[in-house]
Amino acid sequence: MLEYHSHGGAGLRYGGDTLNTAIHLARAGHEVAYVTAVGTDPISDALVDAWAAEGIDTRHVLRHPNRSPGIYAIHLDQHGERSFLYWRDRSAAREMFELPEMGAALAKAQTARLVYFSLISLAVVSEGGRDRLLGLAKERKLSAHPTAYDSNFRPALWSNLDTARAVSKEAMEAATIGLPTNTDERDLWDYSENEQAIAARWLSSDQEVVAVKAAEKGCVLGTRGGDSPQIIDAERVEVIDSSGAGDAFNGGFLGEWLNGSKLVSCVEAGQALARKTLTHQGAIEVR
Repeated sequence: MLEYHSHGGAGLRYGGDTLNTAIHLARAGHEVAYVTAVGTDPISDALVDAWAAEGIDTRHVLRHPNRSPGIYAIHLDQHGERSFLYWRDRSAAREMFELPEMGAALAKAQTARLVYFSLISLAVVSEGGRDRLLGLAKERKLSAHPTAYDSNFRPALWSNLDTARAVSKEAMEAATIGLPTNTDERDLWDYSENEQAIAARWLSSDQEVVAVKAAEKGCVLGTRGGDSPQIIDAERVEVIDSSGAGDAFNGGFLGEWLNGSKLVSCVEAGQALARKTLTHQGAIEVR
């Protein structure tokens, strides 16, 4: 999506939870392909060019003939905490699974070393697209191919809470790496759970690994069949903009996971990248 910021900023700005993570992974030197849809307009062309310049494989960024990119605006309070406004009802990504080229993208994703998606991914696509994405994750799990899932919950994207809960539960059960945030989980499930309880609930859904992001409280890391989830403390920084911090954590964590690092090192890499993101405006640092 195109990004507009309450503090201004020149040039083409863009973001989106899975896109942010993809860019962080590409900047870390990993081979990353991104699957979405944009329009055929000049701004869509500029977005695809910008992503390609980041090192992302854009062969599966599909083009919708009569839709365009979505837009979001970020407003920051005095503590750097963000809130969003969205204009995405006519976004091309909503109909990406209806485009004929999506079959080739899904076939490529089936054999990828890692697939990553979020609850926002599942919220913005059609019901049929949702079924195809969840089906991909389930097929990968059956064939021992890892899939990472973040339960990014944005109430405005869902018609009702029951549907969001059912979809997220199905995604949890289909994925192998869980990357939830404590506040999202509490908002979604209306539980007063602590982070250890959230980790235990995710692990009970047959996750192999779960890392519960908890901002200044740190991260709770758990593994299937392992010891009790452990707390990994976070260093505090002066927050300028909290936009994209969770996505940065995911990028740092998954980047180190792809490198074969120990899980504690994956968490520490995620925390370091999140801290860096908190100290600049916008979801992605402009280079």
